[in-house]
Amino acid sequence: MSEHAAESSTAVPEAVVAETTTDGFGLFTDRSVVAMRVDGELRDLARRVEAGTRVEPVTIGSPDGLAILRHSAAHVLAQAVQSINPEAKLGIGPPVTDGFYYDFDVASPFTTDDFAALAKAMERIVRQGQRFIRRVVTEDEARAELANEPYKLELIGLKGAAADGADGESVEVGGAELTIYDNVDSKTGEVHWKDLCRGPHLPNTRMIGNGWALMRVAAAYWRGSEKNPQLQRIYGTAWPSKDELREHRSRLEEAAKRDHRKLGVELDLFSFPDEIGSGLSVFHPKGGVIRAEIENYMRQRLLQNGYELVYSPHITKGQLFETSGHLQWYEEGMFPAMHLDEERDSEGTITKQGQNYYLKPMNCPFHNLIFRARGRSYRELPLRLAEFGTVYRYEKSGTLSGLTRVRGLTQDDAHIYVTPDQVKAEVASQLEFVLETLRGYGLDDFYVELSTKNPDKYVGSDDVWEQATETLREVASESGLELVADPGGAAFYGPKISVQARDAIGRTWQLSTVQLDFNQPERFDLEYAASDGSRQRPIMIHRALLGSIERFFAILLEHYAGAFPAWLSPVQVVGIPVAEDFAPYLQEVIDRLRAQGVRADLDRTDDRMQKKIRTHTMQKVPYLLIAGEEDRAKGAVSFRFRDGTQVNGVPVDEVVARITGAISSRSAEL
Repeated sequence: MSEHAAESSTAVPEAVVAETTTDGFGLFTDRSVVAMRVDGELRDLARRVEAGTRVEPVTIGSPDGLAILRHSAAHVLAQAVQSINPEAKLGIGPPVTDGFYYDFDVASPFTTDDFAALAKAMERIVRQGQRFIRRVVTEDEARAELANEPYKLELIGLKGAAADGADGESVEVGGAELTIYDNVDSKTGEVHWKDLCRGPHLPNTRMIGNGWALMRVAAAYWRGSEKNPQLQRIYGTAWPSKDELREHRSRLEEAAKRDHRKLGVELDLFSFPDEIGSGLSVFHPKGGVIRAEIENYMRQRLLQNGYELVYSPHITKGQLFETSGHLQWYEEGMFPAMHLDEERDSEGTITKQGQNYYLKPMNCPFHNLIFRARGRSYRELPLRLAEFGTVYRYEKSGTLSGLTRVRGLTQDDAHIYVTPDQVKAEVASQLEFVLETLRGYGLDDFYVELSTKNPDKYVGSDDVWEQATETLREVASESGLELVADPGGAAFYGPKISVQARDAIGRTWQLSTVQLDFNQPERFDLEYAASDGSRQRPIMIHRALLGSIERFFAILLEHYAGAFPAWLSPVQVVGIPVAEDFAPYLQEVIDRLRAQGVRADLDRTDDRMQKKIRTHTMQKVPYLLIAGEEDRAKGAVSFRFRDGTQVNGVPVDEVVARITGAISSRSAEL
């Protein structure tokens, strides 16, 4: 058991004010404290703390503590790799959700067969209790010490600029100064290994304990660019105790069973044909039914809540995205331009200049043009424009993942135009609308995240940002949901709140976002006539409820493990006659259900009854209706459910009423 396992559930020590200049070890005796925040800055426990400074403890089980544990484990992995293969060159090794990874340039790719030797080397380093010692170095010193590490040398010149870098570069050089961490023998003082790193780290390797494991290998381009060399990545996980590691493995096993890519094939819902291209999906008939139901419910909710539906093309002249700012801020995420409309005469001389067209990555600029198409009055506001708009984003091939990360996606996008005094009420209304709608799909465990300004990437005045952020904070707080900070996570044009939903196995998904935008109304010169006759600028609210239909489809598929509630199921009822003689009787029942809009089929294949039951149970059909001689004589059927339970002799009228009632109420139960 980890030496912190027993303490990880104890009360977190409160922040203290240092009375004298000391280090973190002198302030906290709780062994679950592995780092500290000094006036908000995350630091190693060994760092000096000035008298009068406010210091907050960071426990190993907290989000910051887990990240530090996992980053420290990544260093131990890298040290182990180089102890076995001294020629391996180091990339980066950041903590990630539930684990860590480290990238290496090696002559031969890693396989899981290498894990036994690597784990043995890591165990030895952990037992040694090597101390993580931080050193501030100059750029010249760093280059001299890491002269044999070409990837580290590339990062050294970035310094603070790497805070926005790809693939976790900020763990290396995200701060204003360069630092190296030495892994030092606690007895002899010998430096066993070193790495360029921003930190912080655990006090020593022994505190990593035994709640870690190596998980898998993958290839990854250096700094996330296909133009760069391909490195070998080893993924691992780390937890404060062995028990928590076992729980994590159990969650992974359950997640694997629910993987939407696996279920998509088994249930014949969607595919990604090579002929179309990476990250571009097609929905098969059964998947199309589910998707249509998701969208239909969303449209119903939109119309009930005062939205107006609009449509826009998939392609536009580049000037539109110059006006919106996307070409300045988002061009790397867009598909390359198509140069069109150029005309030439018979001699090849250009008689009409061409221009660039782009596949749209966002719907908002189109909605701004709809707002601007005619004069607007304050009486029309809030104006709520909604669209299921398909957009295209050039995601790197290594980031694509089934339906959760694609290149072509349909956003349930909405943009609301309001007066300044309508902002708070409208944001609160949007948040309530979001939560009620998500509950309708069967999700009901939420918290709210507030994303604030990235100081290096924003437009507009600080005063406007502060006002907008405080408005969102008030609405989120008044919702009664848990509020979590996301410092620097906002887009360039405004702060946002996002609804994070937990699924059936406790995983968190970001779904709905509500974002204020003071920038685009100005860029598009949007105005409305105020009550006093003056021309005023509206404030724009971006609202995505499901995020994208494709990603939400995947989330629901995994949440329900393919066993959708009846209203979402592609096939809701299957009739199974005990013998062919009873097929006409069951067909009458199926026809009655179809007449009321139920998706019902009769299985008249030559398979035996038990095989039919097994087949349709595997296909997650909610209701199976079985009929034999006794059922026909009584005007009844046997009612079989997905969990294998069965009720015999149910009158047909009752069956029809119960099924149609469950579907119309969107109930998960019959």
